[in-house]
Amino acid sequence: MTTAPQTLNTDVAIVGAGPTALFAAFECGMLKLSCVLIDALDSVGGQCAALYPEKPIYDIPAHPAIEGGALIEALEQQIAPFDVPRLLGSRVETLEGHRGDFTLKTARGDVINAKAVIIAAGAGAFGPNRPPLDGLEAYERTGAVQYYVKKRADFTGKRVVVAGGGDSALDWALSLSDVAEKIYLLHRRDRFRGAPETLSRIEQQIEAGKIEKVVPYQLHALHGTDGVLSTVEVTTLEGTSRHIGADALLPFYGLSTDLGPIALWGLDTHRNTVPVTPATLESSTPGIFAIGDVATYPGKLKLILQGFSEGAMAAHAIHAIVHPDTALHFEYSTSKGVPG
Repeated sequence: MTTAPQTLNTDVAIVGAGPTALFAAFECGMLKLSCVLIDALDSVGGQCAALYPEKPIYDIPAHPAIEGGALIEALEQQIAPFDVPRLLGSRVETLEGHRGDFTLKTARGDVINAKAVIIAAGAGAFGPNRPPLDGLEAYERTGAVQYYVKKRADFTGKRVVVAGGGDSALDWALSLSDVAEKIYLLHRRDRFRGAPETLSRIEQQIEAGKIEKVVPYQLHALHGTDGVLSTVEVTTLEGTSRHIGADALLPFYGLSTDLGPIALWGLDTHRNTVPVTPATLESSTPGIFAIGDVATYPGKLKLILQGFSEGAMAAHAIHAIVHPDTALHFEYSTSKGVPG
């Protein structure tokens, strides 16, 4: 990772370095468009790498299951022939200019001159929604309370309370049930939001004694000494309490997101997303495109595979900006190979 400020001239500036951004870089390379990846995180991978590097993803074509970290490694290998520069560890603060001539500046002082911009910033700046519990910080410091699982092995033989009723809670309860001594799945309602197959697997693990549903309860207090957790206290809405012996608490209550400086770039925005034209992924500002979770349009699905498609479509639309006098004749990659 380069830390000294740089000045780069490129065809396409890609804001973000998650899976969608990486595949957009590949599509740009296939069209012989130069690009640079810029991200506030100090490594590529976005949420896949930062939040769930060991969590299986099941909806990537040709992969029945692939962990987030492995997906990022494969995407890195795919763009390796194009030698794409990366400016990591500093977010883009300002974006000025017009279609064909943009200037981006990062907080570190990097200057990027680009003919087009792709915003692939995921959910923007993100952080966990933390439960309002007294003394929470002490348990966060020791790792007794975590919001992202980076190493499943850290929970081997432990009693783990997984709190939440959505996909993240269910998926991690299943994943960790293979290594933990016991999983307590806590939710305020006796109803979970998950795919039928996931719910079926949860029931199988409950019957096997690896997972215990704790419903309808919500978090009330943590008990322990010097950040070492011993008990999670939960209560019902009626005030009935229960103490669960536990070594770790994993609250999955979603992420709080913020577009950050992107909201100040003069683009039309809507609820922390950037509305785009579906055919091109172009935003309200000509020459600036948005793909992945940050982009919105009628029928949008927040899936990585849809972000991949959007990256390809945006790259093809940008070709006309970078090479206005050159017609783009579509060819399958099996026919043209990877440009040398």
